[in-house]
Amino acid sequence: MTTHASAADVSSPEALIRLGTAFCTAKILLSALELDIFSTLGNKPLTEAELTEAAGLHPRGSRDFITALVVLGLLELDNGRYRNSAGTDRFLDRHKNSYAGGFLERANSMLYPAWTHLTEALRTGEPQVSGKEGDIIGQMADEPEHLRQFLTMMDSLNSLVAPKLAAAFDWAAHSTIVDVGGARGNLSALLLAEHPHLTASVFDLPHMGPEFDAHMSKLGTGGAITFTGGDFFTGPLPGGEILIMGHVLHNWNTEQRQGLIAKAYDAVRPGGALLVYDRMMAEQPTDLVNLVISLDMLLVTHDGSEYSAQDCRTWMADAGFSRTEAKVLSNTDTLVVGHKEK
Repeated sequence: MTTHASAADVSSPEALIRLGTAFCTAKILLSALELDIFSTLGNKPLTEAELTEAAGLHPRGSRDFITALVVLGLLELDNGRYRNSAGTDRFLDRHKNSYAGGFLERANSMLYPAWTHLTEALRTGEPQVSGKEGDIIGQMADEPEHLRQFLTMMDSLNSLVAPKLAAAFDWAAHSTIVDVGGARGNLSALLLAEHPHLTASVFDLPHMGPEFDAHMSKLGTGGAITFTGGDFFTGPLPGGEILIMGHVLHNWNTEQRQGLIAKAYDAVRPGGALLVYDRMMAEQPTDLVNLVISLDMLLVTHDGSEYSAQDCRTWMADAGFSRTEAKVLSNTDTLVVGHKEK
């Protein structure tokens, strides 16, 4: 019998109950983020009464809630005052540049409600998010709050990927990149910080343009990154030496992925490459994290799912890329590179 490192303890009724109620623990963290607990404590440690008042908590549940945060290791209690633990202080205080809570914000507002309808999704194959029948792209265009949450989430994710991507490819041999579906340009800015000889163009839907301008102004990229608005399903992709598709293909079905890779082949200049990274799965998946992400895609898109690196390499070869390679990019992401002949 095969067991996996991510397998839960299912050896007793108590263990099964813990597994079946794990959502309770998750919601404690998500609610703390929503209540700005960690940002509030980023200023100074507070007593229970002070934190209860600052966060707007009702006294009936505040003591148990705050104590649970301590037991989980998210907060620390010292001489009657609560403070952030080192990890939450660094990554969940939204006032810090190291803030990485964007994905969790989106998880709280969209994924947590959607997962209550997993059974329905498994029976129907239909997304379970509210608004526009699961059209999250349309939601972002029409609802500024959805767009803000999405961009914060993408920044959180690509901030983790960027250092790995900066080291995983021979950027010195190239000078231009096109980040397809690059949102407001955060990944491009991080890559250029590591490789300042590069220039970049971000290609995304036109309504991302003002968000891109504001973010680049904040980061001070000095015009090294430009924005082109368009729809990659209705027109060609901008040309460049290196095209990047990060956390893009998993939103779509196999036929759409093949079409996008074919467009990318046409856009990549001879001697250049297409870089695709996603939460790819092994041929026989054992990683629970990426399996959960693939189920996320079931819940929030019409056709999305994770896929294997071999699938991606096959699509690239079919499109005409002469050589492909795959490498582990992080604990969750895999990078597949398709090289185009000179």
